[in-house]
Amino acid sequence: MQSAAFLPRLPQHHSHLCRSDNFLVSHHSTWTCPKWKLAASRIAVTRMSPPASTSHSLSSETSLAALAPLEAILFDIDGTLCDSDPIHYYAFREMLQEVGFNGGIPITEEFFVKKISGMHNEELCHVLFPDWEIQKASKFMEDKEEMFQRLASEKLEPVKGLPKLLKWIEGQGMRRAAVTNAPRPNAELILSLLGLNDFFETLVIGSECERAKPFPHPYLKALEVLGVSEKHAFVFEDSVSGTKAGVAAGMPVVALGTRNPEKLLTEAGAAFVIMDFLDPKLWKALDELEKDAGVTGIKT
Repeated sequence: MQSAAFLPRLPQHHSHLCRSDNFLVSHHSTWTCPKWKLAASRIAVTRMSPPASTSHSLSSETSLAALAPLEAILFDIDGTLCDSDPIHYYAFREMLQEVGFNGGIPITEEFFVKKISGMHNEELCHVLFPDWEIQKASKFMEDKEEMFQRLASEKLEPVKGLPKLLKWIEGQGMRRAAVTNAPRPNAELILSLLGLNDFFETLVIGSECERAKPFPHPYLKALEVLGVSEKHAFVFEDSVSGTKAGVAAGMPVVALGTRNPEKLLTEAGAAFVIMDFLDPKLWKALDELEKDAGVTGIKT
């Protein structure tokens, strides 16, 4: 297996990297999986700028006024609270190459975005390894998650503007939930690394629901736990799968263009797409809610 010296940037149309300005993951470690002995490697996640053609116009389409009174905001985790996809991609690329996937040719960023990102592990077992016994495929996924957790623990930072948004949510008394297709250990690790263990009232895991995203069940479960109607809540997502789930649950979805093209997110039903949590489009929509006295919240 050819060791990767660095984590390559995603294609230009996936380069909407949203995180704090100084985000850099530089990792030197040796890890051993029971089946995949992975050599010491270095990962450097470099900053990426959105394409010059990206528009930040403040159109009427960014309105969330129909949600008044707004009572809850639901968040995806991977790619939404933090840009963790580069680490997931690196782990999948290294380990799939180790087992001879695709004839030993490393997967591309495009393959990762189209076939892996946003999906839950049980589904990925069938997508990636249709000819494997489920126990063997599940073991691969478990080892991949161990590798991800080791790498993520080094340094994982929030999407740019997240602290400002969370402060606004707390100030308004909004209910909040984290809803993800990630395995519970991954989700809990990321929330811990970001210091958000006490921020969310509930954590909903897709594989623990009747059906995971892109089906609406995880978001419907979150609404049920919070005791909030879908008519008074919206979702932050970054993947096509997650966007479809939020829309299917009856809520507007504000999508982050961290990795997926705006066109795909819009086609999946996103109300509008932002580049990060400082995007003027987002704050225009939130300001309109406040001016209309639509943000009343449920004090917790």
